[in-house]
Amino acid sequence: MEKKLNLDIAGTVSEFERLMREFLIRRVLYRIIFRGKGLEFDSYRDFSPDDDAGDIDWKASARANKLLAKQYIEERDLKFIFVIDVGENMLFGSEEKLKCEYAAEAAAALSHLILNSNDAVGFVFFSEDIIKIVLPKKGMKQFSIFVDELSNPLLYGGNSDVKKALDSLLEYLNDSINAVIILSDFIRMDKDTSQTLDLFSRRFETIAIMIKDSLDKTFPKIGGEIIIEDPKTKEQMIINPAVAKKAYEKNALEQDSMVKKIFTECGIDFLEVMTNEHIALKLAEFLKERVEKRKYISPTK
Repeated sequence: MEKKLNLDIAGTVSEFERLMREFLIRRVLYRIIFRGKGLEFDSYRDFSPDDDAGDIDWKASARANKLLAKQYIEERDLKFIFVIDVGENMLFGSEEKLKCEYAAEAAAALSHLILNSNDAVGFVFFSEDIIKIVLPKKGMKQFSIFVDELSNPLLYGGNSDVKKALDSLLEYLNDSINAVIILSDFIRMDKDTSQTLDLFSRRFETIAIMIKDSLDKTFPKIGGEIIIEDPKTKEQMIINPAVAKKAYEKNALEQDSMVKKIFTECGIDFLEVMTNEHIALKLAEFLKERVEKRKYISPTK
């Protein structure tokens, strides 16, 4: 009997879009996910109380002796690429959902929002290598294709290699892509990935969604000694859980800090979510925060 993933795509999409309607103004939607790439400066206009204060041009306002806001021409043919880790590390979970199931629902919710705004979505699945690439297209047929692929359990497995996948994509993707959204636990990412991510950030608006299970950060309390086995070599080792817990959590904290530092230094906005958290709410709050903190670069005249 074929295994199925525990997904509630429809429920997550519905809840996420309800929250988006509560949190966000439609006119700033395209400035939430990317930094303003695709927004062309048009002219100045009088600032109104309904405008975003981030649109004020203070130098022009000083010359005119009144508040002036920048007005932009919004490009409507935006192209987004979802880059999704489907390695065996994502087939793990101590909560209701595996990390890959959580990632699938997050990607589906964001892609539905983008496609429903008449923009284009493409996707890439990777583990040791890139498994599948589908170039950006518009329309709900593309959403159905994406969801079908996300729901396919045969797609998942293998070792995850974020750097190798991103290096390949740098050669493959052209500059017509506006934004790249990477979903992974980033557990196997190392410092060598920093240069690759920096190149990505320079070419595309890049967002990282880090999906973690509680056991990625903490080692459970276990009495007595336990035997662990390497799934590849079948080598076994007896360990003291109390000793292992300290080393495990220290390594997990160092890895987590290293990944976040790389994202920050590369100018990549990121969201960390745990699989016991409400994914629709976390995504909506993340996008709302991007609006409030103005996490984009406005085009200049």
